[in-house]
Amino acid sequence: MAANPQSGERLRPIDLARGHGLSTQAVRNYEEAGILPPADRTPHGYRTYTPLHARALRAFLALVPGHGHGTAASIMRAVNGGATGEAFRLIDESHAQLLEDRRTLLAVESALRELGSGGATGPGPGAGRARTGARSGPGDTFIGPLAGKLGIRPATLRTWERAGLVRPRRDPRTGYRRYDEAAVRDARLTHQLRRGGYPLEQIAPLITQVRSAGGLEPLESALRDWHGRLSVRARAMLTGAADLDAYLRARERTG
Repeated sequence: MAANPQSGERLRPIDLARGHGLSTQAVRNYEEAGILPPADRTPHGYRTYTPLHARALRAFLALVPGHGHGTAASIMRAVNGGATGEAFRLIDESHAQLLEDRRTLLAVESALRELGSGGATGPGPGAGRARTGARSGPGDTFIGPLAGKLGIRPATLRTWERAGLVRPRRDPRTGYRRYDEAAVRDARLTHQLRRGGYPLEQIAPLITQVRSAGGLEPLESALRDWHGRLSVRARAMLTGAADLDAYLRARERTG
C-alpha cells in the first residue's frame, strides 16, 4: 500500500533509494539539485524524508523519458520553488517540440514521396563525377540561395557534399557549385533527416542505397523506428504528467 504523504512517516535516504532502484548518493544529489524538496534533519544531522519526497522522486523519474533529464529537473525545481507556471511552460515547450518533430517526420515522408514519384529517383553512385563539367541547367540554384531556403549555412551544404549526401555540379566556366533538381532534393532529404536526429554516417548509406536501388525501401525501417520513438515519447509524457499531478496534489494537501 502506498504511504500517505500526510502521515508524518519518516524515510531514510536508503528507503527512498531502494524504492526507486537508486543509490543513496543519487537521492542526496537530487535534493541538492532542487529536484526534491529540502529534507529535514535529525538532531544528529541525518537527512530524513517523507512520502512527499518519494512522490517527488517518482514524478521526476517519470518525467525524464518524455522530457529529458535537463527539462525534467527544471520542471521539478520550478514546482519545488513555487513557480508552478514556469513548470507548465516547460512542459508546454516539450509538447511543442514533440509536435514539431512529428511535422518534421511528415516532411521527411513527403520528401520521400517526391523521391519515389516519376523522374525523382536520384542518379547512380557515379553520376556526380560524370556530370562534372556538364552544361548547367536553367533551373539550377547556387549554394547561397539553397542554404537560405533550407535555413542552414552554406558551410553545412559543403559538409554534406564531402560526406557524399549532396552532389552539386560545377559550372564549367566559373567553377561555382550549381544544384539541379536531384541535388536540391537530396539536400532537402538530408536536412529533414538531420532534424530527425540522424547523424551523417547513418544518412549517407541510406541516400546512396536509395539512388542505386531506385526505391525507398532502405528508409522504411528508419521511418518506422522514428514513428515508434515519437509514440514512446508521447506515452512517456502522459505517464510523467500523471505522476507530476499526483505530486502537485500531495503538495497542496501538505501545504
